[in-house]
Formats: sequence, structure tokens, C-alpha cells
Amino acid sequence: MSDGWWFQQGDERVVWQGRPRLSAALGSVSIGVVICGLAVAAAAIVDPRLVAGSVLGVGIAAWAVLRVRRTEYLLTTRALWLKRGVAGRTVRRVGLQKVQNTAYNQSITGSAFGYGTVTIEVAGGRDLRFRRIDDPETVQTAIVDRVGSGDEEIPGSTAQWRSVLRLVREIRTAVE
Repeated sequence: MSDGWWFQQGDERVVWQGRPRLSAALGSVSIGVVICGLAVAAAAIVDPRLVAGSVLGVGIAAWAVLRVRRTEYLLTTRALWLKRGVAGRTVRRVGLQKVQNTAYNQSITGSAFGYGTVTIEVAGGRDLRFRRIDDPETVQTAIVDRVGSGDEEIPGSTAQWRSVLRLVREIRTAVE
């Protein structure tokens, strides 16, 4: 899915990637269809040249579909990414250390058809929303798991940490 719009740091890997459902464009496509219908009706009743107004309706519908198809979401082991834009491109990266809270919601139709929106509260910035994605609960869980786990490993082995614990207990006994 990536066309070079996100950069990878070190051993960073993709955990989840997705995009909005095409149904996200349904409202604007409906408006475009109505405009086309009105233009054709006006052309038939008033002046045949008014059929050119249907170009506006087609343009609105096409723009809505392109806007949805050019939106991508990405969760990596280090960050959340959002890319969108038809004529231009906007890319937003939020490091997992800046994630404060997450939530997901589903409308009635979203619950019936398995889609929803995941909202990520970001420290010191605007919230990030992954809109109309499939299985939002699983995506939210994946984000929470990444935020909670961190990339840093605890240094040392279990045996080394048991040795440290034994020394601390000896020091405590000596002090008491």
C-alpha cells in the first residue's frame, strides 16, 4: 500500500494498515447524482445546453471517491500515520509515545456492517481519527498493545536481575 509516503526508522515494521471504506463517499456521490439528474431534467425542460451542468455532478462524485481512495492509515511499531489528499498530499505522523488515549465508535450501520472510527488522543496536538475502517475494535486494541508494550527491552537476563534482587535484600538486611 505504501508508495513512499512514510519513512521507516531502524527496525520499524508495519503492524496494521488500512483505508476508509468506499461507503465514506456515499453522501457526496449522492449529491453528485442529484446534480446530474437536475441538470439532465433542466436540459430536457428548459435548454439542452444545461446538460453541461451534469459535469459538475460527475466532478463532485469523482472527487469524493478519489478523496476516500487516496486516504491511508498505518500503524507501525513506532508511530501512527495518516495520509490523505487528491491534488496535494498531507501526511501526519504521531509517535506512539504521544498517544494519550484511544477510543472507537460505531454507528448503527457500522455495527451491522463491521466498520467504525478509531479516535487517538495526541499529547500536544490534534486528535487523529481513522474513519470508517473495518473492525475498529481490533485496530484500537493493536494501538493500545503497541503503546503499552514500548520498543525498549529490559536489559539483562532473569538470572542477572535475581542477582540484583539478592544484593538489594542483603543490603536491606544489613541496614535494618
